[in-house]
Amino acid sequence: MELQDKEVLVIGTGISGIGAARLLLQVGARPVLFDGNDKLDIEEIRKKLEGVEGIRIVLGEVPEEMKEKIDLLVISPGVPIDSPLVEEFQKKNVPVIGEIELASQFAKGKIVAITGTNGKTTTTTLTGDIMKAYYDSVFIVGNIGNPFTTEVLSTTEKSVTVAEISSFQLETTKTFAPEVSAILNITPDHLNRHHTMECYVETKEKIAMNQTKDQVCVLNYEDGYTRAFGEKCPAKVVYFSSRRELPEGIYLKGEDIYLKENGAEEKLLNIHELNLVGICNVENVMAAIVISRAMKVPMDVILDTVRNFHAVEHRIEFVAAKEGVDYYNDSKGTNPDAAIQGIRAMTKPTVLIGGGYDKQSEYDEWIEAFDGKVKALVLIGQTRDKIAACAKKHGVENIILADTFEEAFEVCRQQAEPGDAVLLSPACASWGMFPNYEVRGKIFKELVNKIGE
Repeated sequence: MELQDKEVLVIGTGISGIGAARLLLQVGARPVLFDGNDKLDIEEIRKKLEGVEGIRIVLGEVPEEMKEKIDLLVISPGVPIDSPLVEEFQKKNVPVIGEIELASQFAKGKIVAITGTNGKTTTTTLTGDIMKAYYDSVFIVGNIGNPFTTEVLSTTEKSVTVAEISSFQLETTKTFAPEVSAILNITPDHLNRHHTMECYVETKEKIAMNQTKDQVCVLNYEDGYTRAFGEKCPAKVVYFSSRRELPEGIYLKGEDIYLKENGAEEKLLNIHELNLVGICNVENVMAAIVISRAMKVPMDVILDTVRNFHAVEHRIEFVAAKEGVDYYNDSKGTNPDAAIQGIRAMTKPTVLIGGGYDKQSEYDEWIEAFDGKVKALVLIGQTRDKIAACAKKHGVENIILADTFEEAFEVCRQQAEPGDAVLLSPACASWGMFPNYEVRGKIFKELVNKIGE
């Protein structure tokens, strides 16, 4: 992509937009950083740019005379591709890309790209740790909180970049082609953005669309969408399964993880050697192992790293035992399917905090997964009444509505007895009450750690 002296409009002033604007300036383009929120403070945005000069900032509306000069649109993940401004540029045949596509134009070395509705962060972090144990130059980027655009000019031909990629980021990929891709699972999520499940599935599949048979795509055999994609995927497919033995691939048999290659079966490790809980994490580990295998990492290095890996923050994270009660932070359970994995991982009677921003999800399967474990359901946020009605329909009786997060936590303390667990696994996004799920989880942990002070 030739960007020298091109006028590029970057929409969004968060970390993705800032990273894109800085990269564009470094490669000789003329970036304009735009945000539709005219209430933002330009000086605060300039502070985010860390003193970089030469990036224009526009808030509120893009002037018509500026629109006529734009050669390329770079949109942040939070900007829908069907928003009026984006569609206006598309009608003028101005190319529209996002951070991942932009960065990949300048990337050197090999790229591992991981997506899925759930498990992305754990699998990306573990895979990154494995790569670091073997390769000298490793970058972990993308939806995990470190924009690809901020790291890409530091990559070399010997680098390995491990990228967590969301559906929002995949919407705007065009030529992106990782050496190894993975789709961990696809379950309903972000339908308020993608509108239909078919669109969401097709967006996830874009991670592998430019791969060749010399490259690898890792897929979940037990997910109907990913198994079907395996039939048409352009890359070499390697499956993982938590439910059955596979003729080729990695799978769970009893409590042991096996790898079968060219018909030869090898036992790798027992799940009790892991520092992670829940079958979802077993699947994440299996995916990371076969991704790393495809990246030519020796198996002893892979397994040593796996055995020493601990849970990612906010994902079924054990916080502390207080007054005989175990507290778990699963704030990253931002949709019903993710929250199903959280409750399945619990082995004790559980007081559960749920609710938050409404992404047009349905909650029946999540509540069915309670399986008698949930002794009290404490609900907060925009979805609390919707979830309460669904829970009553499924026979859940002890439902308590709270107005604030702090009130919900106190209710949990009152409901929990020694030998119980308290689980924050909301099945909803945090927006409306918190800036993001990390802040929600951090506040939960602070409240836990104050018990007994």
